[in-house]
Amino acid sequence: MSTSAPTEPRPQAPAADAPAADRTGNTPTMVSPIASKRRRWAALAVLMLPVLLVSIDNTALSFAVPSLARDLQPSSTQMLWIVDAYPLVLGALLITMGSLGDRIGRRRLLLIGATAFAAVSALAAFSTDAAHLIAARALLGVFGATLMPATLSLLRNIFVDDTERRTAIAIWASGFSGGAALGPIVGGWLLEHFEWGSVFLMAVPMLVPLLILGPVLLPESKDPHPGPVDPIGILLSVLALGGVVLAIKSLGSGEPLGVVVLVAVVAIASGWMFVRRMLTRETPLLDVRMFRSPVFSGALAANLVAMFAFVGYLYFISQHLQFVAGYAPMKAGWMLVPGLVTTIVCSLLAVRLVRPLGTRGVVVVGLALAALGYLAVAAFGSGGSLLALLGGFVILSAGVGLSETISNDLVMSAVPPEKAGAASATSETAYEVGAVLGIAVLGTLLNVAYRTGIDLPGGLTDVQAAQAGDTLAGAYEVAGQLPAAAGDALMASAAHAFDGGVLVIAGVASVLMVIMTFVSAKVLRQR
Repeated sequence: MSTSAPTEPRPQAPAADAPAADRTGNTPTMVSPIASKRRRWAALAVLMLPVLLVSIDNTALSFAVPSLARDLQPSSTQMLWIVDAYPLVLGALLITMGSLGDRIGRRRLLLIGATAFAAVSALAAFSTDAAHLIAARALLGVFGATLMPATLSLLRNIFVDDTERRTAIAIWASGFSGGAALGPIVGGWLLEHFEWGSVFLMAVPMLVPLLILGPVLLPESKDPHPGPVDPIGILLSVLALGGVVLAIKSLGSGEPLGVVVLVAVVAIASGWMFVRRMLTRETPLLDVRMFRSPVFSGALAANLVAMFAFVGYLYFISQHLQFVAGYAPMKAGWMLVPGLVTTIVCSLLAVRLVRPLGTRGVVVVGLALAALGYLAVAAFGSGGSLLALLGGFVILSAGVGLSETISNDLVMSAVPPEKAGAASATSETAYEVGAVLGIAVLGTLLNVAYRTGIDLPGGLTDVQAAQAGDTLAGAYEVAGQLPAAAGDALMASAAHAFDGGVLVIAGVASVLMVIMTFVSAKVLRQR
């Protein structure tokens, strides 16, 4: 969000993030804009609606990949963009939309974004080709960027007590897991009864209660003295984030090395210029000086890496369960529920573990469990073992639930109250960047391993060979066009190549998670 202190428009109430003098006139205290405890928790319930929507949409879309792959027949790169376009655009615009919320009001922007998100979801549901769906997903990212930072920033304004805020953040974080748990079930049921576009239409009924109850329960807050709009800073931030992901995708899709290097150079240069510009502006889009705090930077890194691991895992296990193991979408969704419910339980348990373990201890244990989940796949997942894949997912989910809750709280509490808006937007950006990179990096590695490992049978046309050699979904589609023996041979080879790629990315992710565990243990101070 913004770097300025959010204030409440009502003159009789202190600003949500502004310090107020106590009776002695000396010690600053925090005052919530909502006096009633019941109304505060009711407001949290309303704020959970967009959180649940985004997580349900992402998980349900993962399970819709086989259906839309058969219908739209996207290339491997297009398939990654269908999944990635939304979080990429959303992550790139979070800070921008946070600044806009400072000017027109966070509640107002939340309601405007919810209305537009529902409308574009309906358009995405009726996409006729891959390019159309990618464009719709990108537009959903624009309006999704209005939803997520507003929820966390308003939550910070409403819950100013440390214990209440930590519990509220735990519930907020568990909402992502709760939505992820509902996504496979709801999405699986929809996919078994309707076309894949039905997963997008879920947004409409879910956002109606927000539009009705939001104006009643949510307090408005905005910055009365926002800085000027910084279009150059906005452009640089989009180029930096988009360029990094595009370079990774280009490398995995076999683009010329010169193109990959050029895109990477533009991304790095844009990021450097963005930081320099933010350091020289009086009211920057993002106060990069906050990153001087080891706790702030370390918690953000833990947040990003945890989501990298979680979303990357969902990307490959959803395909394995449906294509390799042959389960229907709804049954595949039910098989993931134990892990997703574990995330919810551990998100709430994290608050209680702070006292015996400390905030640093909870984050470190969470990241270690996430590393162990991937190590289980790397060590025992040979041959596509369902026990290793599902067991590893439960362990990973427990770790993500613990680390995500406390890392978000550390981000919010590691900066002064007047920077809470900027902290919330930055935390959301790390979350979305982690989701983007999880699919971009691990998905690209998986595609490369698949293409190099598959052994195509003879007798395929050039079109069939290209389709089967590009993606697992393509091989599944081509196998249905072949005689039984040839089709079975193709699917066996494709499954072997895919599961071999899973072992590769499990090894890479486990090493990354182990490194992040040690980094967090070093930089996160006990609080």
